Amino acid sequence: MTSRAPDPGRRNPRSRAAILAATRELLAEAGFRALTIEKIAARAGVGKQTIYRWWPSKGAVVFDALLALSETPEGAESGTPGTVELPDTGDIDADLRTVLRATVAEFADPAFEAPLRALYIEMITDADLAADYRRRMAAPINEAKRRRLRTAQEQGQLHPDADLDLIVEMLYAPLTQRWLLGTGPLDRDFADRLVTNALHAARAPGAAAPDDQRE
Repeated sequence: MTSRAPDPGRRNPRSRAAILAATRELLAEAGFRALTIEKIAARAGVGKQTIYRWWPSKGAVVFDALLALSETPEGAESGTPGTVELPDTGDIDADLRTVLRATVAEFADPAFEAPLRALYIEMITDADLAADYRRRMAAPINEAKRRRLRTAQEQGQLHPDADLDLIVEMLYAPLTQRWLLGTGPLDRDFADRLVTNALHAARAPGAAAPDDQRE
């Protein structure tokens, strides 16, 4: 009987979790510029070669640290986030307000904001990381947004010819810009106004307009 050689691509779940937690902690404490593979390894209690073996770059570690905040136990080994679904109460205005308010809260949460801002910085110069981000994070989330809008369209709440991709951009691009540049307050009121204005032109004839007094 021959013994099998260890698989260098196989990740120990405990070590992986420690590395990703250490990455988030260090980002929150000192920011991305001060983050190094050596510091991550020391905080996680692993050798830096372990990190180099599992991730191609510091940015890739940061990306997985961000994804780990939303991944399911089943997806923890592969770094796959949980299934993305938007709420569906039958009221597209109310559901989008809920989602955009949650997005505003995430941008204000240091545990989420620090790795996301670091990831954006790295993607500017790392084309492979940017492609990985689009495939593993942006694409599933955007498809979930389109599914919810498509359902509203099928229910007659949105115009049948409404451009769903454009609506998604109209909803989320202003949020991201304010978060990145600090051009104005990023709060629930701004989220609600985005929903009202983004859906105004897309609303189907005769469809009920949102109640501006909702909480």
